[in-house]
Amino acid sequence: MASTADFKNGLVLRMDDQLWQIQEFQHVKPGKGPAFVRTKIRNVLSGKIVDKTFNAGVKVETATVDRRDMTFLYNDGADFVFMDSENYEQISVSPQTLGDGHKFLLENMKVQVAMHDGNPLYVELPVTVEVLVAQTDPGVQGDRSTGGTKPATLETGAEINVPLFINTGDKLKVDSRDGNYLGRVNS
Repeated sequence: MASTADFKNGLVLRMDDQLWQIQEFQHVKPGKGPAFVRTKIRNVLSGKIVDKTFNAGVKVETATVDRRDMTFLYNDGADFVFMDSENYEQISVSPQTLGDGHKFLLENMKVQVAMHDGNPLYVELPVTVEVLVAQTDPGVQGDRSTGGTKPATLETGAEINVPLFINTGDKLKVDSRDGNYLGRVNS
């Protein structure tokens, strides 16, 4: 059990027989009336985000979530296989659990897998990943109809928008959360 004073980003709560992770929270103390905590919580299994308000001091049941450092090994066609870095145990994670993270997953990438009762809940990739551009059209300097960007396909199969000066074979730094181009990596 945790009080609203114990709330922090990433804390997993158990409400209505479901697991919810706190994305954002804000303690509010209005001029009139009691204080309360406004939160944005995400359903761990479905990914649905909901706004919920708790009265200050209310006790909420928390779930024990074990975060393990793991290494991505391979995709076996149906699931993604990860290996625990400490005991070399391998687990399979479904594409639904992984979500859009599969777009930026490279072999031997270190990730964190959150487990609850032996089941994987979600996978946290590094915030930035370095990937190669597998294919992109050459950028024409005078072409500005697209706002100075063009589509590029990465080695992982993901498609993102990149500046016109990016070429096939360039190594890029990409935000794994939203797929935004962050910069070119000098090698």
